[in-house]
Amino acid sequence: MPTKTCSPVGITPRVVLPPPRAFPSLTVGPSGRGPGLLPPFLLGPLLPSLGGTPDCVFPCTKLSVWTRFAHVGKPLWLTVPVNMPTLDAPEERLRKFKYRGKDASMRRQQRMAVSLELRKAKKDEQALKRRNITNVSSDPASEQLTKGVSLNLQEIINGVNASDPDLCFQATQAARKMLSRERNPPLKLIVEAGLIPRLVEFLKSSLHPCLQFEAAWALTNIASGTSEQTQAVVESGAIQPLVELLSSPHMTVCEQAVWALGNIAGDGPEFRDLVISSNAIPHLLALVSSTIPITFLRNITWTLSNLCRNKSPYPCKKAVKQMLPVLFHLLQHEDGEVLSDTCWALSYLSDGCNERIGQVVDTGVLPRLVQLMTSSELNILTPSLRTVGNIVTGTDHQTQVAIDAGILNVLPQLLMHPRSSIQKEAAWALSNVAAGPCQHIQQLIACGTLPPLVALLKNGEFKVQKEAVWTVANFTTGGTIDQLIQLVHSGVLEPLVNLLTIQDPKIVTIILDVISLILKAAEKLSEKENMCLLIEEIGGVDKIEALQLHENPQVALTALNIIENHFCEGEENGTILPALDQDCEYLNHLTKNYQGPTTSKPRTTP
Repeated sequence: MPTKTCSPVGITPRVVLPPPRAFPSLTVGPSGRGPGLLPPFLLGPLLPSLGGTPDCVFPCTKLSVWTRFAHVGKPLWLTVPVNMPTLDAPEERLRKFKYRGKDASMRRQQRMAVSLELRKAKKDEQALKRRNITNVSSDPASEQLTKGVSLNLQEIINGVNASDPDLCFQATQAARKMLSRERNPPLKLIVEAGLIPRLVEFLKSSLHPCLQFEAAWALTNIASGTSEQTQAVVESGAIQPLVELLSSPHMTVCEQAVWALGNIAGDGPEFRDLVISSNAIPHLLALVSSTIPITFLRNITWTLSNLCRNKSPYPCKKAVKQMLPVLFHLLQHEDGEVLSDTCWALSYLSDGCNERIGQVVDTGVLPRLVQLMTSSELNILTPSLRTVGNIVTGTDHQTQVAIDAGILNVLPQLLMHPRSSIQKEAAWALSNVAAGPCQHIQQLIACGTLPPLVALLKNGEFKVQKEAVWTVANFTTGGTIDQLIQLVHSGVLEPLVNLLTIQDPKIVTIILDVISLILKAAEKLSEKENMCLLIEEIGGVDKIEALQLHENPQVALTALNIIENHFCEGEENGTILPALDQDCEYLNHLTKNYQGPTTSKPRTTP
């Protein structure tokens, strides 16, 4: 039985991206230290070295407020994960690849237990534009925002520690502006100056909403820095007063508190759970309304996505249960950034065991997710495809729900998408559909997925070809003889044979297993000689014979077994294989000599 595979997501160094105009510049500050500015023409060469590509899509976990009001157009500091897990399939997946002779329950358990590090998680523009708020609210908390005072660091320290509320406000605003500088914001200096405890105190100054707002903004930027800087904010007791500010009558104060909590939750599971345990979720959900500004709704959705993020451990079941109905509601929104963050949130929640996948499926989000997989916007397409891909790693029933929602009507188009990252995700999802029962495989065939799959095997980038190989491997392991004939008829053998020369022993072994299974199926039909001839005509025998000398013992042994079991009989018995002029003549001959079972058409999208 084939394997189903999941894709873990990780977070490492940070890339700082300003909001895009025609082309964005890129600022890089590893671990929050001294960022420097790179021009747009270096964006392409840089991202591959970080584990991504210029066409990738990253969700960010933290962001600094760089500009508001008078500074429109300046960059917005976003922190995004790079250097994600590599694509190479782990040994465990390969070891559990063949399931012949095992019962169905064991097959399903082993599919669930296997994990493929599918891709370097390409998640980028989740928040590039939506938090660059430029409109001044009429709220009293923002009336004095334009009356800034320029102070040096010592004057800021003195003012923040003063007893006069006006001096405290001026010093806090000056600190916020310093922290919002485009280049080299002095996060470390502010933390070391001991200002955070006083900023947290200002959050409680309900009689001074302007001071609350400036303090929340400054803390937001500090929390966007390194984990140590975020920890300093948390250890100073900022979470609870920030949660209380979610009920502030002043919208600008409330929104800034949402943003700060999003940065704290985005740092990792420990701080995420502290935000959740502080009862932030009910307050956040109460803010979701059709009457709030779209920029506010985007901030709320982004913060909710960070509360869904990370799986070591996962967010508690109570929190997930609270958020899922609102996420279903947000998934019906038309705003691209709201949709993107909602899809990312669902992708985090569905990246786990079957029970967690079931929680997402039971909300009824699949039809809408499949619809969003047709979006031309990469920041919507990528997370919606990821979420559906996670779902089909689940049980056969959960996969069938995705099929009923129309996933197989969309995947063939995505296999031909111009972005290789999308091709790879689509092939990964398809491989997990092919890991199901033969009924799923038949629906896969009926929806026309084989031609674009073969095209990827022939011409796709290697990272995409590897996922396509897994799809074929799962297909041949779980398919009927009739389905294997259709697979061979699609032209899959030649590109598979051509891939036998790659420098990846795991994939080569899988291809050899596929060829062995196809030969065994042909033998059951008394057509092995013709299949051997077909493989020889496309150069397969020479390549397999050469692999007997491969440095990898598993590759060498598998190749040796194929030669001994399938290509030595003719020489020993003096048998001459019949010659056929064309491959298609043999395939037609094979099809006519075997009439497979009748299969039903796939169900349509509900």
